[in-house]
Amino acid sequence: MLDLLAAELRRVRAEHGNEAIFGGSYGWASAGRFHHAQSQLHRFLNLFGGFTGSRNSYSNGTSVVLLPHVVGDADTVLRKASSWPTITANTELVVAFGGIPAKNVFVTPGGITRHGTPGHLAALAERNIEVALVSPLRTDLPPTVPATWYPVEPGTDVALMLGLAHTLIAEGLHDLAFLDRYCVGFDTVAEYLKERDADWAAGVCGIPADDIRALARRMAAKRTLVTVTWSLQRIRYGEQPVWAGLLLAALLGQIGLPGGGFGHGYGSMGDVGDNGPVVRLPHLPQGTNPVRTFIPVARIADLLLNPGDTYDYDGKVLTYPDIRLVYWAGGNPFHHHQDLARLRTAFGRPDTIVVHEPHWTATARHADIVLPATLPLEREDFGGGRRDTHLIAMHRAVDPYGEARDDHDILAGLARRLGFADGFTEGRTAREWLVHLYEKWRTADAPGFADFWAAGGYQLPPGPTDFTLFERFRADPDKNPLKTPSGRIELASDTVGGFGYDDCPGHPAWLEPEPSGFPLHLIANQPSTRLHSQLDVGPVSRASKVDGREPVTINPADAANRGIAAGDVVRIFNDRGACLAGAVLTDAIRPGVVQLATGAWFDPVDTPDGVLCVHGNPNVLTADVPSSRLSQGCAGQHARVQIERYAGTPPPVTVTEPPTLAPLAR
Repeated sequence: MLDLLAAELRRVRAEHGNEAIFGGSYGWASAGRFHHAQSQLHRFLNLFGGFTGSRNSYSNGTSVVLLPHVVGDADTVLRKASSWPTITANTELVVAFGGIPAKNVFVTPGGITRHGTPGHLAALAERNIEVALVSPLRTDLPPTVPATWYPVEPGTDVALMLGLAHTLIAEGLHDLAFLDRYCVGFDTVAEYLKERDADWAAGVCGIPADDIRALARRMAAKRTLVTVTWSLQRIRYGEQPVWAGLLLAALLGQIGLPGGGFGHGYGSMGDVGDNGPVVRLPHLPQGTNPVRTFIPVARIADLLLNPGDTYDYDGKVLTYPDIRLVYWAGGNPFHHHQDLARLRTAFGRPDTIVVHEPHWTATARHADIVLPATLPLEREDFGGGRRDTHLIAMHRAVDPYGEARDDHDILAGLARRLGFADGFTEGRTAREWLVHLYEKWRTADAPGFADFWAAGGYQLPPGPTDFTLFERFRADPDKNPLKTPSGRIELASDTVGGFGYDDCPGHPAWLEPEPSGFPLHLIANQPSTRLHSQLDVGPVSRASKVDGREPVTINPADAANRGIAAGDVVRIFNDRGACLAGAVLTDAIRPGVVQLATGAWFDPVDTPDGVLCVHGNPNVLTADVPSSRLSQGCAGQHARVQIERYAGTPPPVTVTEPPTLAPLAR
């Protein structure tokens, strides 16, 4: 098989150039740092002459493009905002747009040794810190944390933010001194807000105007943290809730105060709000990609379907190359991408799709060449996440199953056939790489590799108690300016406004959603029983299923109107496709809203009405459209749907069984 693949790589490079190779490898893959699939594959492809790559992420790819225009860089709010200990010691009111969902805080790239966030959330209740939960889902905050619940209509957080902002200005509760010294663009947004008061906001978001005004007054009277989850920017016009949240915090004048101001991602990832060590852990060098072509990561179907087309991105006009070979390792785009019927069509266009996989995921089932890869328990590695407390020695627990090999071994075999094995392996085995990378990384205080490996890990030196650039900026904005054109927080940006994008103007704005003929809002959020789609066939995830299908949460009133009872198999559909799911009824969800987590392995059945996923993957329903022309980010958090009780015997779920494979042509 490696001979066949090596020949195909040579052919594509000779006939179409390295730009025609897309090095996907986007996903969480292994917690290990050496066997990190992206690093291994990109190192290999760089040595082969390069590849078309991707930028940003499905998780926060909208924010990381917007934030540099507003505050100078994304890390200022994504990685360097107030830590949880600072919040619990200083904050009096947390206004949580999108909540702080505890199910997400147990994961971070590389893993987490100690899970601190649940304790910090419990401390909010213990210290009587007020929480305003702004979400259609009451479960977006642990039930043990008392909160005032504002069940907004999905996608209308910006309207609520603007109504709050209008109240602050109209009642003289905004901090003019802060706005004058630390911000630019206030006059522009103040003019825009004149017609967007609490009464207007109430008509959009469904929260009573008196409640909006009362919340604004409490925010002005307390040390307030305005926090926005990453989920809110994973929608159409997703730049706006992030920008409007920053505007709201700026009006309060508390940005840069301990526990006050703005946060982005608390409850979205385990390391947001962590105050652990800031240490780059041992990692495999990827080298330099000679090919400069890239796409924003969520535009993969557009890339494959539309070679030669142009598109806007952050003030530039880019062109999609003609991709002939897709090489994917360590990820599953049929989990995180939208409009899976369209993605199926897109995956049929390249000459060759190559996948490394331990499991028969939908991506593997749609590939031409599948190379069996090992699981983390079948190899040796380092483990450790961002701001984690330990570097973990990941010992092999079991021998590799069958013909499975780790990504490094597979790619080393390919490199030998292509003539650059020495450059790829540098003459080292996987174990020798671990020793080399560790010894190159370690300081004098760290043990040697043998002692580290025998001990099972190494506790890293403690990190700073806090690490917020906004505090330095607030202390002296002239000596510590932001990396924006003005050096200040840009409540209105001439740069963004100059791009002329109608879907992302130069200041926070309410943009009307596209009309839909489907009555229900679907929220396609992250699951609580697995990491994305990983181990969906495992016992924990399968125990959560209803009749073997992903559970969909429905308000009892919506269920009663459709003759749906708890435990029924239901069909959720719109004009893109349909899926089956198992009904779970609860009043902890706003009427008119249903919730279906992502990550159920795509199990398609072709019907006269289009693709039906019998397992319950919501991405047959979500639209493959960008957040805006600015970021081209993922907009897969929401969709409009209808739901009905499934009549008859539902088709069986088959993703737990391997596919029937055609014999290899000889």
